[in-house]
Amino acid sequence: MHIESIKIENFRLLKNCRLDVREKTTLLVGKNNTGKTSFAVVLEKFLERTSEFTYHDFPLSCRQDLKNINPETDLTDVTIRLVLRIKYDENDDLSVLSEFMLDLDPVRRHTNILFECTVNKEKLLRALPDKEDERHRFIENNLGKKFLTTKVFAFDDFAYEGDEPYYIAKRDQLEEKDKNLISGLCNLQVIHARRNVASSEDSGRGAKPLSSMSTKFFKKLGELAASKEEAVSSEGDSVNTQIDKLREMLAGIDTDLEDQYDAVFGTFLESSRDFLDLGNLKVISNLQSQTLIENYSQVIYGDNDNYLPEQFSGLGYLNVLFLLLQIELCREDFQRRGAPINLLLMEEPEAHTHPQMQYVFADKIHTLVSQIPSLQAILTTHSSHIVSKSDFEDIRYLSKHGDTDPVEIKNFHADLLEKYRKLGADGSKLFQFLQQYLTINSAELFFANKAIFIEGTTERILLPWFIKKHDDKKKAAEDREEKGDKKNEGQAVPFDRGLSSQNITVLEVGANARAFGPFMEFIGVRTLVITDIDTTKPEKNECTGKTSYRACAPSGSSHTSNETLKGFFRAPKDPNSEEYKAWHAKLLSGQLCKDEDNVKVVYQLEEDGYHARSFEDAFLSINYDRIFKNKAKLDGLKSVNLLQEKRDTDFYALTDKVLNKKSDFAGSILFSALVEGEDWSVPDYIMKGLEWVCKD
Repeated sequence: MHIESIKIENFRLLKNCRLDVREKTTLLVGKNNTGKTSFAVVLEKFLERTSEFTYHDFPLSCRQDLKNINPETDLTDVTIRLVLRIKYDENDDLSVLSEFMLDLDPVRRHTNILFECTVNKEKLLRALPDKEDERHRFIENNLGKKFLTTKVFAFDDFAYEGDEPYYIAKRDQLEEKDKNLISGLCNLQVIHARRNVASSEDSGRGAKPLSSMSTKFFKKLGELAASKEEAVSSEGDSVNTQIDKLREMLAGIDTDLEDQYDAVFGTFLESSRDFLDLGNLKVISNLQSQTLIENYSQVIYGDNDNYLPEQFSGLGYLNVLFLLLQIELCREDFQRRGAPINLLLMEEPEAHTHPQMQYVFADKIHTLVSQIPSLQAILTTHSSHIVSKSDFEDIRYLSKHGDTDPVEIKNFHADLLEKYRKLGADGSKLFQFLQQYLTINSAELFFANKAIFIEGTTERILLPWFIKKHDDKKKAAEDREEKGDKKNEGQAVPFDRGLSSQNITVLEVGANARAFGPFMEFIGVRTLVITDIDTTKPEKNECTGKTSYRACAPSGSSHTSNETLKGFFRAPKDPNSEEYKAWHAKLLSGQLCKDEDNVKVVYQLEEDGYHARSFEDAFLSINYDRIFKNKAKLDGLKSVNLLQEKRDTDFYALTDKVLNKKSDFAGSILFSALVEGEDWSVPDYIMKGLEWVCKD
């Protein structure tokens, strides 16, 4: 038995979204402010604290309807809902779930539980002030427990195919249930991101979060012992036995202390007893194990002679230890309550930890989840390291396009695989490559606001400087506009803020950028692909009769070897067709490039009368005079005597002759720009691409 899906309506950013839940671990990933915390809160409010909804839990799109409520207002679209779809089979104990099963047909394998938080319209209308502004303020401040009603329903939508949700279209088929039944069916434990861990800065205030958590852990063990449940400790003894031993030790200490108390306080107690006539006045010892741990025990690290208190640990270690203790508390609670469905929701377990520890902790979480029977875990994370260590079938991606747009929860594996299958025969291979790349190299694309894919080493070395040049240009344009330069009067500044201040992921993917196209569209990240035109022309081997394609300058080309360009711009399959010939002509002229899509591909186009084939000859053509001037001190060059004051306009052939090692050349260019102040020009296709990706 397990929760198969969770649907949420009208709760904060979660206007209408559905989460497919895995049987063991589900990973919720997404950028900031996409509803991950709201997801945890709405589960808590419906399953654990059903009377704590307020006006601010309703999404912005519902609030105007709430403020303008009247006797005719339809509350259907301003009701907060949570729907749990539960799957079961014949091997499950259905004694608790049977309360929510409306049909015992053995063919059925699902039941649904609906939670609704609805405005008590009649009661609210009676309490509203007469003046409109006062009514609005009253609703904002007072819409809560007094005017909101929470109910639980069971429904069976077997074979239902209507357009409206079953619980809207078939209200008369809903069966209301006692809210108290939920605690027996589902045990929800939430470990929030806001954890009370303190660094050494808090030591003066006596902050001891681990000791406090240890006390809670001991208390839970005591509850288990009291309920006669024989949990087993790490030493092999039952929890009951361990606690009994501790209590026996404390009882012995109590006896010894009382003997000493009689000796120390005897005279005082005797005179007080005679004077006040109080009978047998005594001082006794009453050491309670829980209080002893809480107030007089602490978690330390180091050996017994040389140790440091817990608050001197780094925040990363404190966070991990605190989490592990909380998980143990949750484990004990799951065991004590024995609900058929156990749900653990953990927010951002990576807080304060370095990448290697995040990798280790990801494995630890998966191990813990697998050890607890009937446990489903939902983890929210911003960590690309935890994502890369997870099964991609477990990933659910939360996205929203605008600040006020509703959140959508996407099934990363199932929904994205469908997109790749539409690409044809290569789709499955491209999807396999994507998964392996994200696992091995970088899963940070999930959390980026924008992305830039580059071709190779040269671009990787120089891109940060290109971005600086772009931002300098932006700043100069803003300064001119601010000063009211008449020459620029009426010209809008083309971008709002610099690239260096934006959350951009840069990846070197070579000719494999096309594998990322559907993925970037799927997660809705504005993406710039910087690649080379890589033009070729056919050449027939006289001996074999076979035709191959040789690299050549764009001016004499008929084809391209660049798979990224062919993939993104949908090149015709037959390279010898008239259709392909027309496509290639458009490629050379730039007619295939579009600005309106979420992914933009840029490559070399004609600039200053020359059409380059690669980044290197594009850079050489627009910086020839500077390269000639600095040829003696630039690394990565060969045959520098070919660089003459009089230009050789065949930059494609010249680049091949004088460029020895691309990475050394790029590094030398960067050094001369940053240290010596050389003002190199940036190829136009790159600068225009950066201007595009900078825009929101």
